Amino acid sequence: MKLVRDTWMVFTRQMTLVLRNPVWLIVGLMQPLYFLLLFGPLLKGALRMSAEDAYRFFVPGLLVQLAMFGTLFVGFGLIAELRAGVIERMRVTPVSRLALLLGRSLRDVVTLLVQAALLTVLALPFGLSVRAGDLFLAFALLALIALMLSAVSYALALKLRSEDALAPLMNAVSMPILLLSGILLPLSGWLKTVGEWNPFTYAVNASRALFAGDPGNANVWKALVIVSVLAVAAAAWAARSFARSVR
Repeated sequence: MKLVRDTWMVFTRQMTLVLRNPVWLIVGLMQPLYFLLLFGPLLKGALRMSAEDAYRFFVPGLLVQLAMFGTLFVGFGLIAELRAGVIERMRVTPVSRLALLLGRSLRDVVTLLVQAALLTVLALPFGLSVRAGDLFLAFALLALIALMLSAVSYALALKLRSEDALAPLMNAVSMPILLLSGILLPLSGWLKTVGEWNPFTYAVNASRALFAGDPGNANVWKALVIVSVLAVAAAAWAARSFARSVR
């Protein structure tokens, strides 16, 4: 199938670029790692939980945070390719325009899952424990988040075509979403009410339910449905943007 072949070709090229300069894998992992090492030990006393329960609460939130910030800013790389003329040269090739998106987003998903696996392994000595099946489902949710946000980032990059415009927009959007999702601490009062309109709140709650060994929790299927719908919508928007910008 042409779409699959083209997607794989774009993906392998993008992964080759990542492997040639893997420093960004480490840089993207540093902020969650700092939270794990320097903020995580405080939760046991603050939340009055055992070490195992504290990290089952905290690590899922860090993984969602990693998915958000690891993929929401990938559009900067696309702007650099636009400026270098890489996208222009692709106009004369028969590569599917949808594959240009899917190949890049697949690269972002794989990169995120590698980082998430490393962060999870590093949390094990602190007392974290999770069943393999629940972890697999949590990673599937992270993959959907990565697909959704990378597609949004690419679509905005194609529209704005400037780091000076993209950076403040992403920062202005990401911080309220982060703080209103309960990633670091539980929400309460009016913040909890507002957070119910935030799709990432459901993703965080679902991840915590999975790490707690409760895959039947209602938050799990709610998060999967919400994030899946948003991922499909974001991918369709980004694919249309590629089709319009790369002809």
